[in-house]
Amino acid sequence: MALRVACIGGGPGGLFFSTLFKQTVPDAEVVLFERNQASDAFGFGVVFSDATLRRINDADPVVLNGLRDFGTHWDDIEVWLKGEQKTFAGNGMAAIYRKTLLQLMQYRAADAGVDLRFGEYVPELSSLDGFDLIVGADGANSSTREQLGESLGHTAETATAKFIWFGTSHKFKGMTFLHRKSEFGNFAVHGYPISEDLSTFIVETDEETWRKAGLDEFDVSQPPGLSDLKTQRFLEKLFAEDIAGEPLVANSSRWGNFRTRRTRSWHKGNVVLLGDAVHTAHFSVGSGTKMAMEDAITLVREVAAHQDDLETAFTNYEIERQPQVAKIQNQARGGLSWWEHFARYYDSFDPTQFTFHFFSRSIDIDKIRQRDAGLVESVEADWLARHGAAPLQTPLSAGSARFGGRLLSLMHDAGHPFLTGPGGRIALVTDPSDAGADTGLLLTAPDTEDGLAASFRRLPAHAAAVVIQGGNPFTRTLLSEEARLGRGLTSVIVDDRGPVSALTLVLSGRADAVAIAPEATDA
Repeated sequence: MALRVACIGGGPGGLFFSTLFKQTVPDAEVVLFERNQASDAFGFGVVFSDATLRRINDADPVVLNGLRDFGTHWDDIEVWLKGEQKTFAGNGMAAIYRKTLLQLMQYRAADAGVDLRFGEYVPELSSLDGFDLIVGADGANSSTREQLGESLGHTAETATAKFIWFGTSHKFKGMTFLHRKSEFGNFAVHGYPISEDLSTFIVETDEETWRKAGLDEFDVSQPPGLSDLKTQRFLEKLFAEDIAGEPLVANSSRWGNFRTRRTRSWHKGNVVLLGDAVHTAHFSVGSGTKMAMEDAITLVREVAAHQDDLETAFTNYEIERQPQVAKIQNQARGGLSWWEHFARYYDSFDPTQFTFHFFSRSIDIDKIRQRDAGLVESVEADWLARHGAAPLQTPLSAGSARFGGRLLSLMHDAGHPFLTGPGGRIALVTDPSDAGADTGLLLTAPDTEDGLAASFRRLPAHAAAVVIQGGNPFTRTLLSEEARLGRGLTSVIVDDRGPVSALTLVLSGRADAVAIAPEATDA
């Protein structure tokens, strides 16, 4: 008996699943339900990196052909701030207007024989009792997920940064990050071309700046479609020079806070979820659509192979996809954090170091050098001009001690910790009240971000240095930046990942120096 499949949600993930399943299991009945009309599309661009497209293209050429015929492609990423423009080459990426991509995928699904039912809302899963398999691809605010209940183990973490999504008739050359400091605070833009006459224009800021600028007046509880016109006019004026006076284009444009969603189990009974319904990653990594489509590929393969045993199909699907998604989400957390603190970096760094700090948030200096050796050369030359020596050979003063370089060691003498390096030594204490001009504080970073606020409160007003150990690379870095950039203290991160990591941390301004852990020293 032929399998009856219902897919809830007509975004890229749902359309891709439905098409692939009908192609793979031709005798199956596949019905897609989408509450909006076929011509409705909220948002602007969809971005894919060249490196991540292979699996999707191998499954079906709809994206490959769409990008070729209607999309835009670039290799350079640019950062604009303080009157300067910096370029990072070697980053092959492509984008397409979301509305165009959806139309192409709708045609593809129809050609494959999928029953497309637009304008049909599925209020209750019970109305689909006649289907053997139900796929929830209905986005981050998934009704399907909510109906399955708490047993899925779904969580959502809300970012502090505010963002709003516009388009603009200004045509960017490629991915472009714009930074402007207004009288109210800092604003930044992710801009990139998505067609011959339109670019995506995503703006981020912090909540304090957002409120000071009076941009908190729009009622976000209104139905989708209405846009925040006051914000549109404000941003058109603020970024007028960057977009050559071109207007912004609204499409259900309203401020929000990004929510990172994670889900322990992606299925229950004969219902299975994919894409944003079970996981999200900050848009700065450009992986939301990619992840949903890759979910679809795996889910189709497993269900087609286990049509009489959906539990096995769903289990195999989760075993393969959950670690892959978790890896992207972990990478995205560093990017999201950067956008939560970009005003601090804007105020602390000159354009060259700011640019390196931005691009090294998820990859080290060697990987950046492989893509764009010229960028690394300019960053190293800038450091040399300011300090007169290479980064790890640059002397460092910490209290009365003066180290001849910035690669140090954390040691213990009869249980008492101290920091040592070329030409210098500092005694360390673990009580912030004991730290002073010639004494450093040894501080253990928390294992998770939840503990950072308490760690920040332990930072002393004065110390020869703050040496940060434990936790993980992410929490150590955030604690170091709070000490160094927020409090004006000399910070040293304990990191045993080797000289490449140490060089990246120092050159980017995340730490003043790096110390090898005691275990690494003893080895």
